[in-house]
Amino acid sequence: MSILRFAAPAVVGALLLTGCTDISGTGDGDYVPGDGKVVEVAVDDREDPVDIAGETVQGDDLDLADLRGQVVVVNMWWSGCGPCRTEMPMLVEAEAELPADVTEFVGINIRDLAPENAAAFERDLGVDYPSIYDPGSTGVDAFGRYAPYAPPTTWVLDRDGRVAALINGPVPSKSTLTAVVEDVLAESADG
Repeated sequence: MSILRFAAPAVVGALLLTGCTDISGTGDGDYVPGDGKVVEVAVDDREDPVDIAGETVQGDDLDLADLRGQVVVVNMWWSGCGPCRTEMPMLVEAEAELPADVTEFVGINIRDLAPENAAAFERDLGVDYPSIYDPGSTGVDAFGRYAPYAPPTTWVLDRDGRVAALINGPVPSKSTLTAVVEDVLAESADG
């Protein structure tokens, strides 16, 4: 009987953790936490431009193709994701520091059951850039081989809309993100 007394909480805990991390709608893969490492993609290895369009959390239309010519930071998130909540203030600060005339930030909300929940999350954390509302996670397939394992995931798209860098997992720091964006901006200016 004493083994059951100790085993039961462990089993319940494991089930609860599995329930918290299972991401439906991200293909056939289960939740795999990202490590936060930056993967930079050489210009010659970049795939076709990422084409995602949809309605934002606020009900406006947004098409990434309309942002070509700028370096775009795309962050996949949902309000119930602890690492998403932790990294969001960094993203807001990075957006404020980077030059607005050549960079854009866009979110993709993949799991909130109502856009109002996502909007409340954005309001609470001071997010003023748009987020596409995609609770079925269908849009993230457009990232091809850089499709995410789970939220949060952040991509930096070059001026042609191609994945130039990927952070699978929480952004390690604001300075890491701004340095990656500045590298892509410099590359775009040189080329």
